[in-house]
This record gives sequence, structure tokens and C-alpha cells, in this order.
Amino acid sequence: MTPSWEPVLVIKDLTKIYGGGCPRCLEVTGPEFETNICGYCGGVVACGGVSFELYPGEVLGIVGESGSGKSTVVRLLNFDYEATGGEIYFHNGHAAHNQSFELPQAEENLLTLNSFQKRQLRHACLGMVYQNPHLGLRMAVSSGGNIAERLIMAGCRHISGMRDRSAQLLGKTEIPLQRLDEPPRNFSGGMRQRVQIAKALSNNPVILFLDEVTTGLDLSVQARVLDLIRNLQSEFHPAVIVVSHDLGVIRLLTSRTMVMRYGRVVESGLTDQILEDPQHPYTQLLVSSQL
Repeated sequence: MTPSWEPVLVIKDLTKIYGGGCPRCLEVTGPEFETNICGYCGGVVACGGVSFELYPGEVLGIVGESGSGKSTVVRLLNFDYEATGGEIYFHNGHAAHNQSFELPQAEENLLTLNSFQKRQLRHACLGMVYQNPHLGLRMAVSSGGNIAERLIMAGCRHISGMRDRSAQLLGKTEIPLQRLDEPPRNFSGGMRQRVQIAKALSNNPVILFLDEVTTGLDLSVQARVLDLIRNLQSEFHPAVIVVSHDLGVIRLLTSRTMVMRYGRVVESGLTDQILEDPQHPYTQLLVSSQL
């Protein structure tokens, strides 16, 4: 069930257009046109006019085919990409335990922050686990060093404390402690993902983004990673956005789901309702194709 209290994140009309764009990009793209490429300027609407709210402790799923814009949304929220337009508001009352710098006010659009302020907010309050571990980890640095690096960015300066925290998190993510000083380049894909998860949780994030974290893993490894995510979310209680093309992952992890196609949200609601009684033709096709 969607919580009824104040959202931790409010997104309004979030838009990302590649290739310059023009005033008509959003008018001539989307599911009704079956394209995200503007016929006037050739711009690609990776996501257009996306709006939603995320609540404390909620696990929200974003599902859709490749190129639907789902990963773009979380990369914009994590400030990996610059948005073309829209508004993002962070209700910072939920981040008091991370307040190592002056957090933006609730009425301040995060897209107006400068690059330094965005990095501060990301290091203090956000966590990201990428589909490709090479994006989230330094492969030549030890597992403990990867986590310590994140802790330093979040404001920690106590060396022994950082090592203890790294060991604690690696233990929780089922990485043998004797591999604390071993680099992720020596690890399997599943172990790399678990180190990424440990790193993303190291700053006690208010919001955690998971972008296709099980793609490419063996089924048995997928099951372990998903079970780990469920247990850690229950323990640490971050709000989570799960991006996946796999409805099984969405069903297992999320309470509410948005369905995207051609950069637009075509349907949203409680996950059980979306999967058991889809209303939009595309959602119906998506569900039936994975039965």
C-alpha cells in the first residue's frame, strides 16, 4: 500500500531530450506516435513529462522495454545526466541523519542547484546500483576501499570507523570478510553487484536507485541478490526505485509500479493491480508476453 504521509521526492514533468530538441518534440513523440524521435528536428525524447511522487520506505518499480526511458529517469534523479526540463523536490525532513551540509529547501527545485550542490546531495542522501558494476565500482580498488571512498564523499574522516563500516556492510551483503582488501575485478558478477549494494548503502541513503541489478546474472544468483535487497530494504528502510524489464523482479520487490513506453508513463498503480488487471494495451502486452 502506498504510504499516506509526505513524499520524500516529488517529480514534475521531468524531461530529457538528446540532440538539441525543438518546441514540438513532446507534441509529436510518445506512445500514440510509436516513436520517441521528433520528426521535425530529429531530437530523441528519452523521457518526457514524467511526474510522480516517492514516499519514505516505499519501493516503486519502473518497468518497460529497452529504450522506454526507465533508466534515464533514475539517472536524472541521481544527477548522472542533465535534465532538459522539469522539477525535482526533495523533502529534506527525511534526511536529518545525513545532514552534513545545508540541504536544499523543500520548495527548491533540485534541477536549479549547481554541480557542486548536486554532488553533495548525492553523496549525503542518495545511493545508486548500476546494471553495469563498472559504472558503480573502481575495479582496481579494494572492496573496502570502494566503500571507504563513498564514506569520505559523504563526510566521514575516521579511518578505523570506515574500515569497520566497510566490513559490516560487506558482511551484510554476503561478501567474505577476508576479501575486504581484494579488488572487485577478481569477483564474479553477482559478487560485484553485492559490493555495489554495500557501497550504495554506506551513507545510509534516504533514496536508493536500483537499475536492472539482476540483468545478466544466473537465475540462482539473481534469486540471492533479490532476497538480499528485500532484507536490506527491510533493515535500512530507504525509499527505493527499482528499474527492470523483468516483471518477476517488479512483482517481488515493489508495492507500486509505473509502466513506461517511448519515454512516457502509460500506466501506474499498485503493483498487484498493474500485473493482475492491466488497463493500457501496452501493459497488457507486456504482462501477457511474460506469462
